[in-house]
Amino acid sequence: MKHLWLRAEHRENEKRVGLTPQGATQLIKKGTKISVEASDMRIISTKDYKDAGCEIVSAGSWESAPEDAIIFGLKELPNNDKPLKHSHIMFGHAFKGQVSGKKLLKKFKSGGGTLYDIEYLTHETGKRVAAFGYWAGFAGAYASLKIWISQLKKEECAPLSAFNDKLELLEDISNEINSVKTPPSAIVIGSLGRVGTGVCDFCEEFSLNIKKWDLAETISGGPFHEVLNHEILFNCVVATPNTPVFFQPDYVGSKRTLSVIGDIACDPDSDYNPVPIYSTPTTWNKPGLNIAGDPPLDVMAIDNLPSLLPKESSIDFAEQLIPYLLGFDEKTRQVWERSKEIFKSKELEV
Repeated sequence: MKHLWLRAEHRENEKRVGLTPQGATQLIKKGTKISVEASDMRIISTKDYKDAGCEIVSAGSWESAPEDAIIFGLKELPNNDKPLKHSHIMFGHAFKGQVSGKKLLKKFKSGGGTLYDIEYLTHETGKRVAAFGYWAGFAGAYASLKIWISQLKKEECAPLSAFNDKLELLEDISNEINSVKTPPSAIVIGSLGRVGTGVCDFCEEFSLNIKKWDLAETISGGPFHEVLNHEILFNCVVATPNTPVFFQPDYVGSKRTLSVIGDIACDPDSDYNPVPIYSTPTTWNKPGLNIAGDPPLDVMAIDNLPSLLPKESSIDFAEQLIPYLLGFDEKTRQVWERSKEIFKSKELEV
């Protein structure tokens, strides 16, 4: 890899980054030029990258970067119709029939660029080489519990904001959970994965009663009426053609204890959404989407949950990914080629 260009995220509340100054130093020593767009929002300061030997450039200047530069970011690009001529490393959310994804693929097709979708950087077994999943689960459990507590108070859940670390996050909610006479029971679907592990670890901090489901419990394909018997349902399963529906639309009007669905996997505009009762993600300003009023039912579906813990999640993710950036042209090339092949096949469909 000759040149890696770390772009500034333009999305509100997106403080995460996929490359630390320590990782940049390793790449520079191997001969890679690193350009870093200045950002006041990024959890790691621009100065730290400069001190590591990176070239500092203005935010948004990646569009005029040399054509051999690989552009690295996490979340979506600006919403416009400009063709994409570079290779990009990012979460594209473009391969599951998403409307926004089809538009993104058309931009790559017209510009001749390549998408290395981080979600599809995998080992031969299909397991991702790097993921934010654990922190999505941990933060998603927090957000869902905040909504459940707000229901008890008959209030709308207040806006969320980022924390310095997970201890601060736990302290923020501990008094509220401990003051509840009967803590909620929860069912975690996908409990053995990274996301599910994060959810379970959060719940176990407060000794909440959780039922853990994974493939063995869901392989029947449903229906899954048992989810109605818990106050909170956590969906931690990524949408694929083989993913069953865990909450059917007609469950809304059924007799149920369930009042909060934490859809941490969050694929609302996918053709394979396993919680098909909403169509757009929720936000930091309004974490819960009300589906029903009596009894209440709210969906939490924030699509950048790890940003609630931006420092820990960024360092963890960057440490997972750096061996594959270092081996981009050599040892780990197959990982990148697998992602590229999926992109090329999906590009042909638009």
